[in-house]
Amino acid sequence: MSLRGTHEVKGNCQIFRLTGLLDAFSEPVFRKVVGQYIDEGPYDIILVLSQIDFIDSSGLGALVQLVKQAQNHDGTLQVVTNPRVTQTVKLVRLEKFLSLQTSLEDALANLKNKKK
Repeated sequence: MSLRGTHEVKGNCQIFRLTGLLDAFSEPVFRKVVGQYIDEGPYDIILVLSQIDFIDSSGLGALVQLVKQAQNHDGTLQVVTNPRVTQTVKLVRLEKFLSLQTSLEDALANLKNKKK
């Protein structure tokens, strides 16, 4: 499989750490698995994509769908990124919608600030 990852619940959020390729091949399983976790809660999600080597339009589409799914549960989805992923996301002008963060610590702090 071209995409691997781990999952943990920390406080009231779920953290997914992913490595590899988020592309048309891995997207269906990625979206299904993360979507099931979103439906089970907690609904605030952090996707750590800092070790992702490549993301294509299928991967971006999955991220958009997962953001909407989290929002349907009154949750949030934030993406911890790397320069390659950031560049791809900015090409399609989704950086604000996908709530890009530079580190897991920044994402956790942002989550605390939004809950105040």
